[in-house]
Amino acid sequence: MEDLEYKEDFTEELVKEATREPTEEPGDEEGQYDEETEETGNDGGHLQVFGAENGPDKAKMELYDWLQCIVSAIICGIFIFVFIGRTIGVEGDSMRQTLHWNDRVIMTNLFYTPGNGDIVIFRCPSDAFGGTPLVKRVIATEGQTIDINFETGDVSVDGVILNEPYINEPTRSKLDFKGPLTVPQGHVFVMGDNRNSSSDSRDNRVGMVDTRYILGRVLFIAIPGGSDIDPRDWGRFGLVH
Repeated sequence: MEDLEYKEDFTEELVKEATREPTEEPGDEEGQYDEETEETGNDGGHLQVFGAENGPDKAKMELYDWLQCIVSAIICGIFIFVFIGRTIGVEGDSMRQTLHWNDRVIMTNLFYTPGNGDIVIFRCPSDAFGGTPLVKRVIATEGQTIDINFETGDVSVDGVILNEPYINEPTRSKLDFKGPLTVPQGHVFVMGDNRNSSSDSRDNRVGMVDTRYILGRVLFIAIPGGSDIDPRDWGRFGLVH
């Protein structure tokens, strides 16, 4: 009897437990998830809000980046123009065949000391050429002695005849030259490659060139010149010798 009563009591407890209505617990994970979803929204909502709030800032940053690039390019251009090299236009035939009319050449004066055979651009101190820069080739530097045999067209420096494959024709035009001449300190003796159509150190209007008037050395031809009688030849693009 006691066993039977115990079983009946146990059965009643099971029935009550099974029929009891569930209650919501405050710590229910699903309820917490729903609350977070209502408060914060889904990930897509966050991205949309972020893009809307930061759109103007993003545009400002892109504009700032572009301005930085432009300013940097300008600064680099100024640096290159002042310290490394710049373009110069050639007028005249005094350096033919090396340089032609309307050639655009790159000139530099960065750490430059004039040397034999260099093509240089300089300002003539006299007013004979209206202050226009001249372009010529350095034939002799300070301390060297130059002489010219106008009968044979040979040019010699310190008694050695120069090999000049760059000249347009042998040197026949004497101008005001009376040699031999020793180049004074801080000066160079220059001539054009088109020897008989050039005003250079043989001409008293030019004379020995003070190196302080040299603007720089011609490195290469950037844009070959051209004219009706002398078509543009892109094969001349490159270093000059």
